[in-house]
Amino acid sequence: MVENHQKLSNKIIGVLVVFFLVATTAIGMTLLISWQLEGAAAAINDAGSQRMRSYRIGYLLERFTQGSDPQNTLSSEIRAEMALFERVQTGLERGDPLRPLFMPRDEAIRSAADEMHAQWKNRMRPLIVALIESPDARQRALLLDRYHIDVGQFVGSVNALVLMMEKSYARNTNVLRSFQLGLVLLALIGTVALIYYFFVLVVRPVRLLQEGIGRMADEDFGVRLPVSARDEFGSLAVGFNRMAGHLEDLYATLEERVEAKTRSLEEKNHELASLYEIAAFLNDPASLEELCRGFIRRVIRASGAQGGAVRLFDSKSQKLFLLIHDGLSDEFVRKEAAMCSGECVCGEVARDAVPLVAFIGKPPASMTLQACRQEGYQTASAFTIRFKKQLLGVYNLYFTGEREIGPAEMHLFETLGKHLGAAVENQRLVSRDRELAVSEERNLLAQELHDSIAQSLAFLNIKAQLLEDSLRRQDIAGALEETANIREGVQESYDDVRELLVHFRTRVREADLEAAIRNALQKFEGQTGIAARFTVDTSGAPLPAEYETQVLHIVQESLSNIRKHARASRVEVHMAHRLDDVLLTVTDDGVGFDPVARADDLSEQHVGLKIMKERAHRIGGRLQVESRPGQGTAVRLTLPGLHREAA
Repeated sequence: MVENHQKLSNKIIGVLVVFFLVATTAIGMTLLISWQLEGAAAAINDAGSQRMRSYRIGYLLERFTQGSDPQNTLSSEIRAEMALFERVQTGLERGDPLRPLFMPRDEAIRSAADEMHAQWKNRMRPLIVALIESPDARQRALLLDRYHIDVGQFVGSVNALVLMMEKSYARNTNVLRSFQLGLVLLALIGTVALIYYFFVLVVRPVRLLQEGIGRMADEDFGVRLPVSARDEFGSLAVGFNRMAGHLEDLYATLEERVEAKTRSLEEKNHELASLYEIAAFLNDPASLEELCRGFIRRVIRASGAQGGAVRLFDSKSQKLFLLIHDGLSDEFVRKEAAMCSGECVCGEVARDAVPLVAFIGKPPASMTLQACRQEGYQTASAFTIRFKKQLLGVYNLYFTGEREIGPAEMHLFETLGKHLGAAVENQRLVSRDRELAVSEERNLLAQELHDSIAQSLAFLNIKAQLLEDSLRRQDIAGALEETANIREGVQESYDDVRELLVHFRTRVREADLEAAIRNALQKFEGQTGIAARFTVDTSGAPLPAEYETQVLHIVQESLSNIRKHARASRVEVHMAHRLDDVLLTVTDDGVGFDPVARADDLSEQHVGLKIMKERAHRIGGRLQVESRPGQGTAVRLTLPGLHREAA
């Protein structure tokens, strides 16, 4: 950084301050001389007025002597003129800076003024006083003649004083003109000096800098600027030279840099392409083994490895189990089919959750890598398979030569491991969801079988025992009655089985829930003869397929309960599908029932209602049953918009 005294701004300010001080001094001198000339001019004017005032006093004395005017008036007027003469004289001697008025500082002028004052004081004034105070007219006439003689000499001294003052005024005027000419010359010289100074300090360095920039724009990176001063432009020149040198070096190695950057971009593109390809593959539906096999093959191809494997981690046994391998011999697979946490490269990675690259020729102290050595590999690497910081396994890449894996490539392999971990976890979640769905559906199936066929079979078992008793007693009429009951129970069981088959075979296709409900109502009307009507008010998006399936089963279960228990003559189903929610209502005009009285009842109808409520709960809905004895039943299903999504 440039010191303060070397800054360009300090130099410019210093020059301007000096120029300002010189100019101010010159202007001040001219103002002072002008002020002095103004005071001298006033003194000349006042001194000249003394001549006229002397003659006026003579005129008044002559009138006073002749007696033509009143004596007292003329005496007062003469004394007033004398007083005015003396005041002017005193003003000339003392001067007045405010007016301004003062005589030039010259000894000759000062002596002449003193002589004039002495003549007035010693000769003229006593003569005038004696004249106006003399009672004798003759004496006054003699004194008047004497005044006329003396006033000529006195006016001559006044003229001599005025002439000397005029000469002094002329000299000072010439001095003022000299100062003004000097000021003009100073302004001219100062302007030229400032122009030259600014040219040297600013214009020339800027021009050199522009020329250097122009040459650099023409790819002349050998240009250098002279460092002629230690100011801001000097710093710019030093910085420009440093930049030019750096650009010259860059230009000399530009091809190498471009080639290196091209290789880097190709590597990045290759990494991104591999990442995209593997991520896209992992998002496709496939089994766990297919995902892992496709993953390790793609990673081997992208990395140039000669072998690879995927091992899954069992948190209970703290072991790694070899799931998929590629390029490995059967002997290698047999030896490393299972590996404990902390054992060899894979076990250490599973224990520490940190990727590791080991060279067979220089193995870590705690590892022998015997299996890899026998397989002919020189580099063994292991990377974690994780999902949300949970270790799911390890995958390996094996190379026949020593393979350095840099930080960027290490990060890529770790990212691929995270993608595989997410895919593995998704497979597990899908499997668990399927198991849960199958379990729930089996539970519902078991409940419906219990509600229908199991109870019918129990009824048939009792009727068979009664039939056996009637035959043993040879009660033909009782046997025929029990046989009819058995036939009726078998028919009811057959109807239940058909209804269950219809329920579980029915699927909503192409998101057409309305058509599925209409089809179910048509079958219900054909089987039971009960009039069924379906109305719909739709303005919302279709429901997901799982929701539509559960809604259809709830409608079917409601119709089954109506067929078995309601003894109804009319059924109405209404579905209002709005933007915010879905409201499904199934009503009948049957015998109804008392929900409070049957709260603890485990009858078939009560269990059927429980199944419907469970189905509604699975899709986030709410099921309400309203019924009164003799007033029919209404089943209402509500699906809030919060629990839905567009299909």
